[in-house]
Amino acid sequence: MKKIINTKHAPAPIGPYNQAILVGNTLYTSGQIAINPATGELVLDDIKTETQQVMENMQAVLNEANMTFDNVVKSSIFISDMNNFAQINEVYATYFDSNSAPARETVEVANLPKFVNVEISMIAIK
Repeated sequence: MKKIINTKHAPAPIGPYNQAILVGNTLYTSGQIAINPATGELVLDDIKTETQQVMENMQAVLNEANMTFDNVVKSSIFISDMNNFAQINEVYATYFDSNSAPARETVEVANLPKFVNVEISMIAIK
């Protein structure tokens, strides 16, 4: 049976989806972009600030499911420009212990929702 996970501490979905779905002990998150949940505004000052907002949004979703980044087993990172990879990775790395970091792929795509530069989704297990 699936449980819908939504929190006001992350941006509200902008389409027919939820922030995450919990099935048993496994959490499947939707992709997060850099929307400040308090203002609804995009945070696009620079790629590091944008990535930090994405990760803070993801942290809020994980917390709503009583999980942390320690529970994450898989991440998917979608970026609009592979030249931003090093800076995105630098911010992303601050949220994980390198010895137990999740599996991950990073894919350059043509466009992302609202034409942001980075979107991240995760799978976590309790």
